[in-house]
Amino acid sequence: MIIREITVGPIGTCCYLILNEEENACVLIDPGAEPERIRKAVGSSRLSAILLTHGHFDHIGAVDALMNPETVLYLHSLDHPMLSDPSLNGSRLFLGSSVRIASSPVPVAEGETFSEAGLSFQVLHTPGHTPGSVCYRVNDCLFTGDTLFHNGWGRTDLPGGDEHQIHESLRRLIPLMKTLSIYPGHHT
Repeated sequence: MIIREITVGPIGTCCYLILNEEENACVLIDPGAEPERIRKAVGSSRLSAILLTHGHFDHIGAVDALMNPETVLYLHSLDHPMLSDPSLNGSRLFLGSSVRIASSPVPVAEGETFSEAGLSFQVLHTPGHTPGSVCYRVNDCLFTGDTLFHNGWGRTDLPGGDEHQIHESLRRLIPLMKTLSIYPGHHT
């Protein structure tokens, strides 16, 4: 498994490419912008799936441009409304324009596991930043989106944010930081 970080968009969102060379297939996590740069990183690999940690504009913006007929999109059902609502996904507030995603996601839920690109992913529902925020675990790596950063956590003052919930989610994740490599949604 090879992990490549591609920092995209106006607020430096970390998009992750997880490549399984044996399968010549990959998974993207949070392709927020710059689909051409992301497509170049994918190269000739088969894009098996796009995993979204939550529904904010800076994590979803390039989804439609990257989807192929064989690509599966995953997102927690509580964040599905954010894909088509610029007020909920923050694009109207932060960009002054509307980000809307037409692709239909497969819902994920707490404890669920699924396989893509020959890799097994486990879902941890970590609400607080958004109602449907999740982390994805694959092997000894945890992709935390905006729930957990290296030196902090995501904001809770946007629609659907909840300070109490994010603290509960962080209490759950802190022990995992000792044994897993953390891949956050932003570095600052």
